[in-house]
Amino acid sequence: MDFLTSSTHLHITTWVVALVLFFVGALVSKSKGIHMALRLFYILIIITGGALFIEAMDYGMGMDYGIKFLLGILVIGMMEMVLIRQKKNQPTTVFWILFAIFLFAVLFYGFKLPMGLNFLA
Repeated sequence: MDFLTSSTHLHITTWVVALVLFFVGALVSKSKGIHMALRLFYILIIITGGALFIEAMDYGMGMDYGIKFLLGILVIGMMEMVLIRQKKNQPTTVFWILFAIFLFAVLFYGFKLPMGLNFLA
């Protein structure tokens, strides 16, 4: 269970850093370095989330964590769409709205699940 706790903390740390990088990248829309660092964190988020998903399969909670995994991929997709469309000077309003909806859903779902930090109890 100690590995599980450290994996959860590592996953949370990666997505918090990624969100900070995303918002900085959205404000400074011409920075390639921030965008490249953010893409590295996308990979780290997917790896740590995948590790939690595999761990959840051992506990018989694969379906719930599979839904969270898909929601997380959608959040990453919307983050990337916002930054790319912003760079091309195209409208991003729809993608910001979808980003907010998917982010809320994945955070709510993640904190509700047993391996998450129980903020909602």
